[in-house]
Amino acid sequence: METSKFEIADYLDSNEMIAEYLNAVLEEGNDTEVVTAIGHIAKAIGMTKIAQETGMSRPSLYKALSEGAKPQFSTIMKVLKAVGGQLKINPVSA
Repeated sequence: METSKFEIADYLDSNEMIAEYLNAVLEEGNDTEVVTAIGHIAKAIGMTKIAQETGMSRPSLYKALSEGAKPQFSTIMKVLKAVGGQLKINPVSA
């Protein structure tokens, strides 16, 4: 029996799922995991669409959002805007 690799991007099919996934990674993950998660979201939406909206090339996006990449903060902000997300800071209780 052949098994296929789990692709989280296949399950990110609504804005609510995308937001829930990214919030969970932001809460529990490290910077590398957050970049990887943003890459999964970009793939789910479509790299061509994200490339058009950010003004970046698809190869640049794949490289910037690959596992272990260290993209510039401006790149992260462009991609978040393109995927319809925003960063929001909530106070952490002591």
